[in-house]
Amino acid sequence: MPRPRDDDFATRVVAWFAGAARPLPWRAADLSPWAVLVSEFMLQQTQAARVVPFWERWMARWPTPAALASEPAAEALRAWDRLGYPRRALWLHAAATELVERHGGEVPRGLDALLALKGVGPYTARAVAAFAFGDRHPVVDTNTRRVIARAIDGVAVAAPPSAARDLPAMERLLPADREAAHAFNAGAMELGATVCTARTPRCDECPVAALCAWRAAGYPPHEGPRRRTQARFEGSDRQLRGRVMRELRAAHTPVPRGELAALEPDETRLDRVLASLVADGLAVGAVDGYALPHN
Repeated sequence: MPRPRDDDFATRVVAWFAGAARPLPWRAADLSPWAVLVSEFMLQQTQAARVVPFWERWMARWPTPAALASEPAAEALRAWDRLGYPRRALWLHAAATELVERHGGEVPRGLDALLALKGVGPYTARAVAAFAFGDRHPVVDTNTRRVIARAIDGVAVAAPPSAARDLPAMERLLPADREAAHAFNAGAMELGATVCTARTPRCDECPVAALCAWRAAGYPPHEGPRRRTQARFEGSDRQLRGRVMRELRAAHTPVPRGELAALEPDETRLDRVLASLVADGLAVGAVDGYALPHN
């Protein structure tokens, strides 16, 4: 099957997205760049539906970087609650402080300035520049990579992430018009998240099914190495970290180690987890116990 023309492919995705986009609150037209930045931090490794209530509560409490920076990091960790990967809350608090100190409390537009913020990597910087400011940048997440791998490259599973490969591949598809580029960036993500899913793609609902190289080839199975499965959560250190963090979030004074010992009878394991939380900046240890960081 000949490679689909880039403009045909993008046009179909943009048209589909106009009617199929989920009404996620961070997609509202009048949002501040700060609101978009918060959403991008929260969406890292987390499904959009799970993020919505956390994002809404966060923005109601801290509508500006200055509002968040004025409170201790412990409050950001409490508000993050059980969203997962709590270091993101610390990074977002640090980024808010940097925005106040270096950018007058505003989110900068340039990629270099965005990349200089705590917790902002190449993907987040491009996403904020594209979705908050409407600038034309290729934005590639896991869902976009899957769409390109199947529809353009004709393979079931995308290769491991590579900016040197992924960004030029998206750039070739990205419309020249800024508004269309914005819609295509978001639409490709949405397509991968809701239709061209990893396990059960719904090809009968896909706007680019007629152009899909994987479909035309008869859906050849993945022949490369199997993806690593996530380590078992039940009984893991990660689970214990979450339990300890829950206790620290609920307390406003240090929690004695004796109380935390009720969470795990293996003292060696508990000490290892506590040490890891301190090393990650998620907890501080003192003579009277452990607490969330104060600043």
